[in-house]
Amino acid sequence: MYLPLNALRAFEVSARHLSFTRAAEELSVTQTAVSMQVKNLEQRLGVALFRRLPRGLALTDEGLALLPVVAQSFGRIADVLAQFEDGRRREVLTVGVVGTFAVGWLMPRLRQFQQQHPFVDLRLLTNNNRVDLAGEGLDYAIRFGDGAWHGTQAERLFEAPLAPMCAPAIAARLRSPADLGAETLLRSYRSDEWGRWFAAAGAACPPLRGFVFDSSLALAEAAAQEAGVALLPVLMFERELQQGRLVCPFGQRIVLGAYWLTSLKSRPQTAAMAAFRQWLQSHAGAM
Repeated sequence: MYLPLNALRAFEVSARHLSFTRAAEELSVTQTAVSMQVKNLEQRLGVALFRRLPRGLALTDEGLALLPVVAQSFGRIADVLAQFEDGRRREVLTVGVVGTFAVGWLMPRLRQFQQQHPFVDLRLLTNNNRVDLAGEGLDYAIRFGDGAWHGTQAERLFEAPLAPMCAPAIAARLRSPADLGAETLLRSYRSDEWGRWFAAAGAACPPLRGFVFDSSLALAEAAAQEAGVALLPVLMFERELQQGRLVCPFGQRIVLGAYWLTSLKSRPQTAAMAAFRQWLQSHAGAM
């Protein structure tokens, strides 16, 4: 059955306003034109879509059944047309990003990416380094580790050395790594980090107890609020160092992994994926 698009549009707008007059105002046509379009649609369908009341309209059961289908269809058309607003089809790119990288490195550079690649509709989902590319429908995931994730292709971005960081008041009483034994050492879910840092610093690791966090962002905030000393990726907290909220009392750093751009091996690369990958690699290479 052929149904005129204008008639369907007149029905959808009239149903939304329950008024031919208000529908005519939205569509910039006459009230008579809207009424005739709807009447023509009703004749083609062989059913009444509205009950004409002294003051406005009411949908019939048939009108109530048709409205959500028509409204959804026009909505989907509008979404697709919006992708061509700048003369080029816009593409959605969904990226899962470990929260520390998102806040500490990616967000300060997002404006530049948007300016260079306006056709990419970038959607960021932050996480604590645990991610399911297929299950979450991600094009890419940026995560920290050794690059060995089953079924994924991983491209190394850059290392993020860890060092103790704390509030200035705590740093003032630290003279050597051994002094950390008198402080609360804030921990992540990676239980071996402090032990490896103390080994690299040539000092004994004190007993570890107390707070454990699943996010470096939470670790950093706790450290800034003088809850203890945190082992953090220094590159991700340069703003806090510049602001004086956090201090690195010791120069010793350890490398336990790097940030990686990962994707499913089975995922075909789109133009948006290629643009983001090239942009990310160019900036990461300057680190």
